[in-house]
Amino acid sequence: FLKLELTNPGGTIQDRIALSMITVAEEEGRISPGDTLVEATAGNTGVGLALVARQKGYKLKIVMPDKMSVEKNYCLQAMGAEVVLTRSDVNKGHPAYYQDLAQAIAHESGAFYVNQFCNRANVEAHYTTTGPEIWQQLDGKIDAFVCGVGTGGTLTGVGGFLKEMNPEVEIVLADPEGSVLGPLVETGKVPAEIGSWHVEGIGEDFVPDNCDLSLVDHAYSISDWESFDAAKQLLLQEGIMAGSSSGTLLAAALKYCQEQSHAKKVVTLACDTGNRYLSKVYNDKWTKEHITL
Repeated sequence: FLKLELTNPGGTIQDRIALSMITVAEEEGRISPGDTLVEATAGNTGVGLALVARQKGYKLKIVMPDKMSVEKNYCLQAMGAEVVLTRSDVNKGHPAYYQDLAQAIAHESGAFYVNQFCNRANVEAHYTTTGPEIWQQLDGKIDAFVCGVGTGGTLTGVGGFLKEMNPEVEIVLADPEGSVLGPLVETGKVPAEIGSWHVEGIGEDFVPDNCDLSLVDHAYSISDWESFDAAKQLLLQEGIMAGSSSGTLLAAALKYCQEQSHAKKVVTLACDTGNRYLSKVYNDKWTKEHITL
């Protein structure tokens, strides 16, 4: 089963957390209309924040790694956000790393740093909406949930809710090859070397505060080629154009299904619209130059 989060207003599952994080910050008196919000994002949380910020009267500055698709950049600018591109070849702790840079910009300018990686309103959004929706839509008949980790909000929120409803539900991590999270689940150790990957929005070089890996029962490391191929097959076979991370999730879900000895009900996500990846996932010239088997 594929939950079509690409049908949300901003075309992504991150619309949920954007609304939640801004609403909670308002309720706590930390922001008010006219203020400037700053966030580090692979793009989709930025789009969700841009939607909400525009409606509520906030200025928005987005810090995004330069490897992300040009469509995300254009979309953010069209929605009124200021975009700061930074290096994607550095890790956490480097001043040019997108999260460190966003935090510095917010501190220096007196703006509000949304910080989706540590913001508990991120997890709460999925615990109170995404998880219950999945449970209700399948009448509680679910055997496994497959998701990736960008901030950990989806894993922790949905996974936590489903485990509370039925401890037998298996939570499956779909992780890009090169990320530290899949190997950490499988071996209990962080790899000595951190790799790189072209899939956007999931995979990390550290464990985010919002990520509860204790919920994970199985993990699969998926190559860029497998992810892109799964996304293209989803379009060709089902008519659903989803993004690169959705390909990772689908490839992992299929691997999990193929390993089972009897039928199970498995749920994963179409995390965002493939329209934001026309220059990459759905561009044969780009994929031939950048993606190898």
